[in-house]
Amino acid sequence: MSGFLVTSDKEARLAERMVALGVREADLEETFVRSGGPGGQNVNKTATCVRLLHRPTRLQVKCQTTRQQGLNRFLARQLLLDRLEAMRESRAASERARREKLRRQKRPRSRQAKARILADKAHHAAKKAARRPSHLD
Repeated sequence: MSGFLVTSDKEARLAERMVALGVREADLEETFVRSGGPGGQNVNKTATCVRLLHRPTRLQVKCQTTRQQGLNRFLARQLLLDRLEAMRESRAASERARREKLRRQKRPRSRQAKARILADKAHHAAKKAARRPSHLD
């Protein structure tokens, strides 16, 4: 994974983070394309923009933050890991919310709630009874 224009300490932290998230270097497809925007002749002639594809999740990121390909490679990996973490956290949060909703639905009603429901039923029944025609024949 060397070839990044960062310190070995930062590179080691990136490697630890990749291991923690279960991302292997073999799972990444890296391509280089020409950048756009300011940068003059450098961005027009050299492929400094890095496109990373994480094959298992089909998650894709592009990084053209700097004019140096090595630094963009490092930043693209960080961005990919950030997005993977966010994806996993949102999935976990939605699962937690689903479980919490199910728990709330299954819990027994309080006495006050039961009494209120029965009172509403009785009130509704009284309204319906008042609508019925009276048979005096």
